[in-house]
Amino acid sequence: MMSADNAGVTTRRAYRRTDDHTPGTPKIEAVTEPLPLPLAATKVLIKVHAVALNYRDANISNGGNPWPVTPHGIIGNDAAGEIIAVGDQVRFLKIGDRVAPNTDTENLTGREPTRSWLAADEDGVLADFLVYEEKVCGKLPTYLDWIQASIIPCAGVTAWSALKGAVIGQSVLIQGTGGVAMFALKLARAVGLNVLLSSSSDQKLKAVCEQFPEPPIVTINYAKNPDWHEEVLRHTDGVGVDMVLENGGPGTLLKSMKCTRRGGIVSQVGYLDRQKFDDSQEILPTLIDRRMILRGINAGSKMDMDDLSSALTATQIKFDDIIDSTWSFDNANEALQYLWEGKHVGKLVIEI
Repeated sequence: MMSADNAGVTTRRAYRRTDDHTPGTPKIEAVTEPLPLPLAATKVLIKVHAVALNYRDANISNGGNPWPVTPHGIIGNDAAGEIIAVGDQVRFLKIGDRVAPNTDTENLTGREPTRSWLAADEDGVLADFLVYEEKVCGKLPTYLDWIQASIIPCAGVTAWSALKGAVIGQSVLIQGTGGVAMFALKLARAVGLNVLLSSSSDQKLKAVCEQFPEPPIVTINYAKNPDWHEEVLRHTDGVGVDMVLENGGPGTLLKSMKCTRRGGIVSQVGYLDRQKFDDSQEILPTLIDRRMILRGINAGSKMDMDDLSSALTATQIKFDDIIDSTWSFDNANEALQYLWEGKHVGKLVIEI
C-alpha cells in the first residue's frame, strides 16, 4: 500500500478566489500549499488530470452566488483524476482507479439531511492534487479520456438528475447551450427524446443543429421572441413538453411551467436570470392547475454519479463533441473570464 509520502507528494498547486469583485480584476490566484498529510486512514490522494469549469464557478468568483461561500475558497467541482495513495482502511478504491469527488460531499444516497457543496461550503477541485474520504468518491468510466471524464461529476450528474423519469418518445425543452445543457442534449438523444433547444443566440443554435443534424432539433430564440413559451406550445400541438430543463429562474420559470404539459416535470437546474420574481403570484396557481412536478436539482448524490457512470459505460457515449475548448492550468483566470462572458457552447476544461 502506497502512502502519500511514498508517492513523493507533499504540496499542491491550486486556484483560490481573490474575492475581489471589481470588474477587470483577477478573480482567482494560483497558490502553492501543503497537502493535509499524513493521509487519514479512510482517505485517498488523487492526482488530478482535468478540471471542467461551470458557470457556477464564474458566478461564485464574481460574487453572484445566492448562498454563502467560504472566503477565498478553491473553485471547481467537476474533476477527473487517479488515485495515487490510499489510507490503510480504504476498502473499495485502489491505486490507479479513475475517480472524482461528488459535488455535494454530504449527499451520498440522496437521503442525507445535510449538505456540503464543493467550491462553496468547502474547497473545490481546481488543484493538481486532492485528498478526500473514500466514501465521497465515485469511479469514472475507463473508456473516456481525462477531458471527457472531467465533465461527469457536476454537469453530467446535473443533467442525469434533471432528466430522471423521461421515457423514450417524450419531449424535453433544454434551455441554453452551456455544459449542463449540452450534456443533457447528449443524454436525451441517447434515450430517444424529442429535443427543443432555446438560446438567445442564433449562431449558437445553428452550431448545435449542424453538429447534431438528425433527428432535427427544434430551436427557439427567446431573446427574439419574448413569448417563447407560446412557440413551445405551437411545436407541441398546444400540449406542452413532457419535461423542461429550467436554467433561468425568476425570469423564465413561469413561462417554462406554462409550456409544460399537465402532469409534466420542470427540473430547476440554474438561476441565470437575475430578475426578481415579479410574476411569483402566478407560479403557485399554475403549478396546481397544471398538476406538474417542480423539482430542484443540485447535481445529485454519489449514487447518482455511480449510476450515470454505469449507464455511460454501457452505452459508450462520447463527449468530445461538446467540449468547447481546453485551457492550460496557467490560463485558468482567462478561462474563467471566457466562461463569465458566455462565449462558450458546451464545456470548458482545464488540463493539468
